[in-house]
Amino acid sequence: MKSVRAFRGATQLLADDKLEMRGAVVELLEEILHGNEIGSEDLISILFTATPDLKCEFPAVGVRMYGINDVPLICAQEIDVIGSLPRTIRILIHAETKRSRAEIVHKYLRGAQVLRPDLAEDADLKNGQ
Repeated sequence: MKSVRAFRGATQLLADDKLEMRGAVVELLEEILHGNEIGSEDLISILFTATPDLKCEFPAVGVRMYGINDVPLICAQEIDVIGSLPRTIRILIHAETKRSRAEIVHKYLRGAQVLRPDLAEDADLKNGQ
């Protein structure tokens, strides 16, 4: 039986650039979908946040260009906390899945692993090295 679950992730851009943002968002989306065996028909909604230094485009544009057009998407600005990771896009996907919470794979890419080293797949990051 399927349940509604939330899938998290984040990625960091090198610059505030439309093409880089689109590529990074699609890469993150694909990693989460493939890593959790989620099909587009399982998607319920996707929420994006972007740090205030990203102004070139809405993160959702890359997802629409990827071909996901029938899923509600929303973009918001991340809280501007002093010392926070710059040029960062976070994603929260709601989807139906047979996976339990313990089986969910969250993805942190392109330097964003420092946000959640407890979820990082890199053993060095998990060990704090």
